[in-house]
Amino acid sequence: MAQTLSQHKSTILTILLFSFLLHGESHKFSRNLSPKSLGLKKQKLSHLHFYFQDIVGGDHPTALRVAQSSITNTSHTGFGVVVMIDDPLTVGPETTSKIVGRAQGIYASADLNQVGFLMVMNYVFIEGKYNGSTLSILGRNSVLSPVRELPIVGGSGLFRFARGYALAKTHSFNISNGDATVEYNVYVQHY
Repeated sequence: MAQTLSQHKSTILTILLFSFLLHGESHKFSRNLSPKSLGLKKQKLSHLHFYFQDIVGGDHPTALRVAQSSITNTSHTGFGVVVMIDDPLTVGPETTSKIVGRAQGIYASADLNQVGFLMVMNYVFIEGKYNGSTLSILGRNSVLSPVRELPIVGGSGLFRFARGYALAKTHSFNISNGDATVEYNVYVQHY
């Protein structure tokens, strides 16, 4: 009888061990891949230059206030305002210049002491070899600084696995209606 109990313990232990090994393999969360297995080739560095047309006034605005805090209208920084955008990206600084893409997303005043926006947007390209590709931007824009740096945190299409930065420089600002044209120089590493 002692031998039978010992055999049962041994069998149960073997089953538990085998079950543990199977369970560990069947629910694997991640694995390493080579870039070649996804068709990725050598990384490139591209420079893009365009103008961001933030149109707040007029009959066809591309930037609309969608939310604000209780102190937005009394805050010297506009703290708490949230603006949804679908701004044209153009070749030149004129609003009539050829459109190469759109800046789609939001910017929000996120600083009580200085004018500083949280920028969350995608550059959606509609021209040339980048047609259908996007770049994702997430960062702080100190709009009163001469040049601002915003991080590129990803992309899609030809910009899959993208990373880099965008330098923003205000080209013009219309104080009467809030329209702005911002020059962007974008440096992006991608495959």
